Amino acid sequence: MTDARLRKAVLVLGLAGLGIASCLTYVHYAHVKSLCEIAHGCERVQKSEWSELAGVPVALLGLIGYAGILASLWIPGETGLIAGAAQALVGFGFSAYLTTREIWSIHAICIWCVGSAIVLTLLAIVTTIRLVSAPPGSHMAAT
Repeated sequence: MTDARLRKAVLVLGLAGLGIASCLTYVHYAHVKSLCEIAHGCERVQKSEWSELAGVPVALLGLIGYAGILASLWIPGETGLIAGAAQALVGFGFSAYLTTREIWSIHAICIWCVGSAIVLTLLAIVTTIRLVSAPPGSHMAAT
């Protein structure tokens, strides 16, 4: 797969994640119910003790993370590739942790969180492929 296609995949996935995280952040601060059809799991998850980290909503952390991954597309060379992959891999790991909390601690599943976890999994894969397939020492400009 060419770098142009991989960049486009990161852009599309990043925008999807940004949309999900924006909705969840809005739900958190507006104190409204999210649209969730699976046994109202979203509300239980959003009100759980794991919905915040050091007082910051994890949805907001996701929003910042997705924005960072998208921003990395405009950082030229290996720095942008490393930044994108590192953020996606950290996001994937944190999302995996939160998913285990949903299952084992909260006993509820938030479909929006699952959607974000899927997006982060795909972003981790695509950004890692971009990083490892780039020529060593490449200084390709972001296009």
